[in-house]
Amino acid sequence: MELVYSYYVLDIVHKGHLKMMKNSKAMAGEDGKLIVGILTDEAVMEKKSRPTLSFNERYDLASAIKYVDLVVAQETYSPIQNIKMIKPDILMESSSHAEEDIVEAQKVMENLGGKVVIIPYFPTICSTIIKTRVKNN
Repeated sequence: MELVYSYYVLDIVHKGHLKMMKNSKAMAGEDGKLIVGILTDEAVMEKKSRPTLSFNERYDLASAIKYVDLVVAQETYSPIQNIKMIKPDILMESSSHAEEDIVEAQKVMENLGGKVVIIPYFPTICSTIIKTRVKNN
């Protein structure tokens, strides 16, 4: 049984999120578990503006997605704190994250006996573009 950790802001749920969660659940395997970290508002604001939806709304949305087995709060933008506590076998990362952050996560995962799997980021499927489209229409 594989334990997979993946994390999101999840301000606007879109196809890119669902693809990543579906792929993350597939990495966990039939008997595995996908744990999803939802960034708190404070964690998001370390690098981005305050989310439109509250943390509780984003948490509830993640909990309703069929690929997700468990949702936890992520108190920092970096997943390091959560992966040290959860000790997953696999950390899913987005290629949109800074290389130095991914390298740091890889070191932590290696120390835990796990690995990092990097999933491509699809810039045409993102919350920012959706928000802009809504604003302009």
